[in-house]
Amino acid sequence: MTVVSQVILKSDDELRYPSIGELQSINDFLKTGEQRVRIATILSENEKKIVDRSSGQLWKKRPDFIAPGGNAAGQRERALCLRDYGWYLRLITYGILSGDKDPIESIGLIGVKDMYNSLGVPMAGMVEAIRCLKEAALALLDEEDAKETAPYFDFLIQGMS
Repeated sequence: MTVVSQVILKSDDELRYPSIGELQSINDFLKTGEQRVRIATILSENEKKIVDRSSGQLWKKRPDFIAPGGNAAGQRERALCLRDYGWYLRLITYGILSGDKDPIESIGLIGVKDMYNSLGVPMAGMVEAIRCLKEAALALLDEEDAKETAPYFDFLIQGMS
């Protein structure tokens, strides 16, 4: 939930106007809007490049994943992995746009361990995949934007660990 939504809901629950401090937090949030949109645009426009680079990094680090018997051994399995990488990258953009990690948690983390465990996908492999995704994504951003973006990846990694 965005800062704006949080302030409005809290104020409404307490039947009051937003406080000066709450209005300042909204102002601070709005000042970062251009940066958040820029980051989300770069990530979304470069999804294929980011997914390709990150999966290439992962397969080099963990060739057992694509070897016979690995979770991404076949063409179909590999395509499903790449689909998931794109999905997680999209979740990161949701968090960045909202300025909040809640979309990542509510859409992407609740039940994820149970799902991957039921599919026989090792969580350690997914964590490593997200680390590779983070590295590939941050490489496309300038230092300031990368600094703003990294915590969203870290939150996802921590939630999967």
